[in-house]
Amino acid sequence: MLSQIARAPFRTAFVILAGISLLAPASLLKSRTQSVMSSTAQFNDSHFHLTNYIQEGIDIRDFLRIMGTRVGRSTLFGIPLQQQWSFANSGDFAPTYYLQSDAPLYYYSFTDAYIASAYRSLSPEEQKRFDPMITGFNPADMYAVDHIRRVLKVFPGVFSGIGEFTIHKEFVSSKIPGETASLKNPALDRILDFAAEAGLVVLIHNDIDIPFARQDSEPVYLAQMKAVLKRHPKTTIIWAHTGLGRVVHPVRSSAETAERSSAQLKIVETILADPDFSHVSFDISWDEVAKYAIASPESISSVKTILNRYPDRFLFGTDAVAPAKPEAYFAVFEMWKPVWEQLSKDAVFRVRIGNYERLFDAAREKVRHWEQANAR
Repeated sequence: MLSQIARAPFRTAFVILAGISLLAPASLLKSRTQSVMSSTAQFNDSHFHLTNYIQEGIDIRDFLRIMGTRVGRSTLFGIPLQQQWSFANSGDFAPTYYLQSDAPLYYYSFTDAYIASAYRSLSPEEQKRFDPMITGFNPADMYAVDHIRRVLKVFPGVFSGIGEFTIHKEFVSSKIPGETASLKNPALDRILDFAAEAGLVVLIHNDIDIPFARQDSEPVYLAQMKAVLKRHPKTTIIWAHTGLGRVVHPVRSSAETAERSSAQLKIVETILADPDFSHVSFDISWDEVAKYAIASPESISSVKTILNRYPDRFLFGTDAVAPAKPEAYFAVFEMWKPVWEQLSKDAVFRVRIGNYERLFDAAREKVRHWEQANAR
């Protein structure tokens, strides 16, 4: 565990910082401060929902208390979709999750204003621990990019990225009325182009396959997703959950069909090894992903191998949704323990802390420059 590997006592950290403050310039003090903060945390969270599918959630200060010293920094976003409470469908039962009702989901753009408001309620020091993300747009809408641009101008100094937003997701996509989001829609290209222009990190959810797909066929959305990624080499993209879903399982193939499809980790590794995808990372958030990773000694070994081989291309995230208690929030992190114990110290640091800081520190700087250049 990183807390056992690199954690420093708070007293030592204070003494170090006190000495630096007397001798070092402000820029150096800032970098050293961040380094010491990193050494006291077990992880940064690349995937966190402050609110749920009915736009309710945990107060941001309560979440800070849950983070404590175990978490250094966290992304901050809601869910861009609102579950409709249809009396005709569920009567007096009020659904709070998309699997609890057949009623539609609809895009809820106010989520971005809510997240900005929560962030701005914090002190400057508290704000440094969060990287808010814009999510309240319809990725099938050619005007979506205008929403993102408008949010940056209305709330300067707040957002570092966009996402988690969804293109293909089991049971969710079919519940959204109107045009279905698609990897082939130029609206998505407009979004990713603007993200590159403004410096925004992109966290995208796209299942690699359809639910209950045949295990001996190529994942339906793999070629389309790779084409999208390749078209946007200047955009910093994080593919959420390595493309897996609740019923979109890791891809397996028989010996007879190996030439058509490979194992899930082999697909991921093929992308990581291709220089055309050097701008793409994967997050390993969500308990469903953790479940596959620790399913057997063989799966643990396979996951350990790829994380050690490409330690700078993965980010840990919880995918927690408005957790009420610390136990609920840290559960996913604890699930990964069998893998953490087999990683090199370097891989542990990069996956759990370093890669987050590298990507989001760069995004903060670039987005602030864009805001200043495009201020009204």
